[in-house]
Amino acid sequence: MPRFSVIVPCFKVQGYLRECLDSVLDQSYRDIEVIAVDDCSPDGCGAILDEYAARDERVRVLHLEENVGLGRARNAGLPHATGDYLFFLDSDDTLTPGALRATADRLAETDDPDVLVFDYARTYWWGGTRRNVLAHVLAEAGDGTFTAAERPEILDLLMVVWNKVYRRDFVEREGFTFPPGYYEDTPWTFPVMFSAGRIAALDRICLNYRQRRQGNILSTTSRKHFDVHAQYERVFAFLDARPQLARWRPFLHAKMGEHCLDILSKPDRLPPSDRAEFFRRTVEMFRAHRPAGAEVPAELRVLEGGALGYAAYRLRRQSGRAGRELERRARQARGAVGGRLGRVRTAVNARRPLDPGLVVYSAFSHRGVLGDPAAIHRKAREIAPQLRGVWVVRDEEGAAALPPDTEHVVLGSAAYRRVTERAAFLVNNVNWPGAVAKRPGSVHIHTHQGTPLKYMGVDLLGKPGARHGLDVPQMLRRADRWDYSLVANRHSERVWERAYPCHFTSVPTGSPRNDVLVGAGPEDGRRVRERLGVPDGHTVVLYAPTRRDYRRGGHVDRIDLARLAADLGEDRTLVVRLHPSLATGPARGMGLSELHRRGVLIDATDEPHVEDVLLASDVLITDYSALMFDYALLDRPILIHADDWGAFAASRGAYFDITAEAPGHVSRSYRELAWLLASGAWRDEEAARLRAAFRARFCEYDDGRAAERVVRTLMLGETMPDPEPVAVPGARPVPAGDDVLTSS
Repeated sequence: MPRFSVIVPCFKVQGYLRECLDSVLDQSYRDIEVIAVDDCSPDGCGAILDEYAARDERVRVLHLEENVGLGRARNAGLPHATGDYLFFLDSDDTLTPGALRATADRLAETDDPDVLVFDYARTYWWGGTRRNVLAHVLAEAGDGTFTAAERPEILDLLMVVWNKVYRRDFVEREGFTFPPGYYEDTPWTFPVMFSAGRIAALDRICLNYRQRRQGNILSTTSRKHFDVHAQYERVFAFLDARPQLARWRPFLHAKMGEHCLDILSKPDRLPPSDRAEFFRRTVEMFRAHRPAGAEVPAELRVLEGGALGYAAYRLRRQSGRAGRELERRARQARGAVGGRLGRVRTAVNARRPLDPGLVVYSAFSHRGVLGDPAAIHRKAREIAPQLRGVWVVRDEEGAAALPPDTEHVVLGSAAYRRVTERAAFLVNNVNWPGAVAKRPGSVHIHTHQGTPLKYMGVDLLGKPGARHGLDVPQMLRRADRWDYSLVANRHSERVWERAYPCHFTSVPTGSPRNDVLVGAGPEDGRRVRERLGVPDGHTVVLYAPTRRDYRRGGHVDRIDLARLAADLGEDRTLVVRLHPSLATGPARGMGLSELHRRGVLIDATDEPHVEDVLLASDVLITDYSALMFDYALLDRPILIHADDWGAFAASRGAYFDITAEAPGHVSRSYRELAWLLASGAWRDEEAARLRAAFRARFCEYDDGRAAERVVRTLMLGETMPDPEPVAVPGARPVPAGDDVLTSS
């Protein structure tokens, strides 16, 4: 008996079907059966299904003699299912890599619940990907099981059949089936969720929900949308037959009203001539099923409007649109007035002298006290307390997260304009907004964000994919305000002067944020490891991938993290840090968050100071992340996993071939990476030789005094000797013992 029966109904999807089936059959978890139902599809679906069945014994095909629709096609597959769990997959959607393994693990962890709800992402025809906006509901559901009554917020998720798996004996015992017609998921999903005694949640994106350009069947204009009324009648009848579920009537009553009004609000669903009738039938149903004493939400009171209800509904919709248009015009007017007032204030402040003791800082587009600007600020407070440091943050929420006693202003506020117009020094690791004027006598210090491997600035002009959405000429106009560009090595100096052909002076200071790495001792890493929850004595393997410009959104899974964590074996901890641009997208939902919750690995993406994560680790695995240049200062092993170097270099561009001038051994497949770790080659003499050459080239100016050098020479006008490369004091050796990856 297989663990999963994946039921795939097919109708007119020949262009997507192979991708769907491959996403299931190529899963690392193999204990499945696929029941593919050809719903008398007039295209090549049937032949494609037969082809797959001929080469994979896990696939069985049912050819229906007539088209019965999505719901009844699923019903046709049900009697043939023998798996422990049912998984209904639409044939134009796909499973994400590792989805079935994660699902199976979560089912085992929660002792086979009736229903497991998982996350999904919408994948758009134009290449975009957007995670379910209510993913937090799954993350907050806890480790155990629950009922819908205990966690009613689970019913706020999209009530469809394909974001869940169902225990087959539970489905058979309750007699759940799909009705004919549109909205067939409604009379399945609500009864299932109301009845389930044990529900579990999986905070992982397991399915890509394809958003086609022409939309799905529900986007077609048709009277078939009237089916929604019959579907809700079925759910009310289900409750009527089960008095123990009567408490759900008020909830279902409100959901029905919301759903019908949502259909009515969409211009592509109902023929214009049928909209009034649809509203009338909705009102009739709403009245018929209203529970005694139930309070009607304000947004649904239009369904109590009697004969004038539809006219009142249309009037409310029109007035809502008119109100939004008035608000839009008011915002435009306020913006225009604000712009004129801002220019007046700027002109007034420009006549006021600069404040020689005022330094304004920002980092990573106003995200907080971070990076090189933060290191400079700390040093300035230590050795030049007469300098007043003010940080720019995005909003009040960002301000609340600042360290205590941090003076700040909010972007765009009057206080922000005052300090940026009068500051003698402005320090940033990205460009300041265009509204920040460069006043004569003010000093703009640009720190950058590390040593460049991939193309930047004007070099992106030849890489249209990488500069998508980036206005390079505007970037250069903003870079024209730089007075000083901080560099950590001659390579960076040459690249920045080429990538940003502006009138700045390159200053060989080293990287201020890396001063803590140069001067790190064993205790620094130990404290961070304790905070991250790394068991005492464990070897820490840090995996830090960068984003890809050949994939919209930037995220590509290059390594199976669960497999790597398992292969590392005992006494090793895998720590993962994603590129900051991927922190809030779907990347973490593809399994990272769930693996972190289960204790398989540690997700350190949200750690505010990357230097802490570097200090906590014993070996770095990366692809093309600039973190490798910082990590080299610790003189600890580095492995470059370059399985897509050709595609990366072609799409983004690179200033040198990292596979030929690497800081350690290079792998071009997971198999090679596993061998390097298992054999001990990751820390052999050749690895040390490669790392030493890399350090000599790219750690050239880092002597642990970069922040001090910036404050003394650029802010206070003092002199300091140029940096000289020094040995790394107090570097913690990699623990002796077994190799990082266990042999298999």
